Amino acid sequence: MPITTTRRRLLAGSAATLALPAFARAQSAVKPRLTVISQWSAGSDGAAITALGKKFEEKGGVWQHSPVPGFTTEMMNKLRAQIIAGDPPACSQLKGPEIAAWSKIAPTVNLDALVAAAGYEKVVAPDLARLHKPGGKWISLPLQIYSTNMLFLSKRAMDKAKADKIPVTWADFNDLAEKMKAGGMAYPIANGGTRPDDGQKFEASFAGISPAAYRAAIMNLDEKTLKGPEIKAAFAQVRKIADWMDPNVGAQPYATNLKRFVDGDMGMMIQGGWAQGVLRNAGFKFDDFIIAPGPSDNTKPVFLLNADAFIFWQRSEPDLQAGQTLMAQLVMDPAIQTMYSQITGSIPVRTDVDLSGAGWSDGQRRTASALKDAVANNQTVLSLAHNMAQENGLTAAMIDVITEYVKNKTIKPEQAVTRLAEAVEGAR
Repeated sequence: MPITTTRRRLLAGSAATLALPAFARAQSAVKPRLTVISQWSAGSDGAAITALGKKFEEKGGVWQHSPVPGFTTEMMNKLRAQIIAGDPPACSQLKGPEIAAWSKIAPTVNLDALVAAAGYEKVVAPDLARLHKPGGKWISLPLQIYSTNMLFLSKRAMDKAKADKIPVTWADFNDLAEKMKAGGMAYPIANGGTRPDDGQKFEASFAGISPAAYRAAIMNLDEKTLKGPEIKAAFAQVRKIADWMDPNVGAQPYATNLKRFVDGDMGMMIQGGWAQGVLRNAGFKFDDFIIAPGPSDNTKPVFLLNADAFIFWQRSEPDLQAGQTLMAQLVMDPAIQTMYSQITGSIPVRTDVDLSGAGWSDGQRRTASALKDAVANNQTVLSLAHNMAQENGLTAAMIDVITEYVKNKTIKPEQAVTRLAEAVEGAR
């Protein structure tokens, strides 16, 4: 069934946004139950949402999680099918501009009163708050934050290169990569071969060269900036990075190279904080690697925001409404955000959580500090590779160009600029 027809039908049948707390108060004696869809099924992500479910049950709730392993698109297909069938989950994983887009095809819950009661908006970065309250009302809640452009350094590789300074600018980064190459590393950059991996190399390069140009070109789709010198410089930097990567990883994830990275056969990795959780789950120690903000040519941290969130869908059943209230309260709870981030390697959405104690890594503290500095210096931008900057169609069109550029070294930076601008124009 064409989605446009479905959207019209759903819109025609949608009621005003449900004000959740009033319903929840009326049904206070009901046992809370929550049906939830996410893509988190294994590894640190699976462990974290399982822990969240146990907390839900400890509060007297019935937790019914339906994980959809794989990429976000596959999770969205299940969500779409349930919405079309008139049986949406009480809440589901969703993030970025997709929150606004999906809120137009099915009724959502108004969480304003719960957010106000928790004082949540006061402790959330403004750019993040806007994404989760399209139309001015909170309908979704961010749970954890990653920066997609964190720089992971192998300590053994640093020793091999006789290097002891963390790169701050792209020039520093390039110098270190050359030292590692001279030290015997065939591939100084530990990479994966997936589309998000390619996209991260590009967005880290572009935002590190000019966060203002990144915001204009990638987030606001400004035509002049899309063809400007900063984006050409970003493609040139991506080519350097690609030349230091192993081309034989195909479509494999970055985790394929973790052992080579820790062993010092590869030196640096541009990844989100989730790589900390993956490294730890694989048995590696904090002594094996360093985590620092990604290169920034103006020397101030640039934070490429990627936030996981839950959106709440209207349900008429009192137990599901009570479950939505409980879930919303848990997601905003500092203790729950602490538990979740300590499992996954992210940082809490709440900026008032203290990361000085045990359970937090230096990398997480650096990430939190980078976010604070980036907010103060207007250097927070939204990740393209992880569906925060644009909706799926535009994101896919741009990533097509980027990943072809990474794989095909005959494409010149100026050609990539033209192709990206044409892809944006075609997908608008």
